[in-house]
Amino acid sequence: MKPNSRVAVVTGAGTGIGKAATLALIKDGYQVVLAGRRSAPLNEVIALGGAPDRSLAVVTDVADADSVKALFDAAVSRFGRVDLLFNNAGVGAPAIPLEELTLAQWKNVVDINLTGMFLCIQQAFRVMKTQTPKGGRIINNGSISATTPRPNSSPYTATKHAVTGLTKSASLDGRKYDIAVGQIDIGNAGTEMAQRMASGIVQPNGDIAVEPLLDVDIVGQSVLYMANLPLQANVMFHTVMATKMPFAGRG
Repeated sequence: MKPNSRVAVVTGAGTGIGKAATLALIKDGYQVVLAGRRSAPLNEVIALGGAPDRSLAVVTDVADADSVKALFDAAVSRFGRVDLLFNNAGVGAPAIPLEELTLAQWKNVVDINLTGMFLCIQQAFRVMKTQTPKGGRIINNGSISATTPRPNSSPYTATKHAVTGLTKSASLDGRKYDIAVGQIDIGNAGTEMAQRMASGIVQPNGDIAVEPLLDVDIVGQSVLYMANLPLQANVMFHTVMATKMPFAGRG
């Protein structure tokens, strides 16, 4: 264990963007607490990271307040503090017309993407404002959908727009505690969730089009860049996306 390495908590750490960010942080010397709903993927990432002494897997349901508190208690118990939260866990609903969504499908996305993110921020604040030295950094995963929706994505888009408001509010509230809060908006990272884009995804005009993907390891490096800034500096919003994906303008 490196004596000056910082402590990071990563939610949704077992797959995709969370996995890439976790591996980048471990490689950079961080002590990392990996949170996710299943232990097996978390342990696989720890094995890939090659630093089990600096890694801890904690099975966590971010939509449950007690589970989130237990996550941060475990982080402090093992490593003594929390310097970084990558607030990454998220889900989507089926890409079906808005009028066909069930209330349960809506609530599942809201509970994880929005309430879960709030609960993790809340616990991070409670730890960061009382530790010595005081403060830390929180990076929320917003997504391109925090700005621009896709067809048939109302629960996901609504929660990601709300994440932007939560980021701004938490950034303001964190100032007095030396807590920097920012947001990363990611477009078409090459994860399991995004593979459907490589075979064709519906566009606003109804066409099906293949969209380019971004190497997810580049996203991990973007998270690491934001994480390693001194607390006197904050990237409030950072967009990293596949250069040729439809986003700017009309396509």
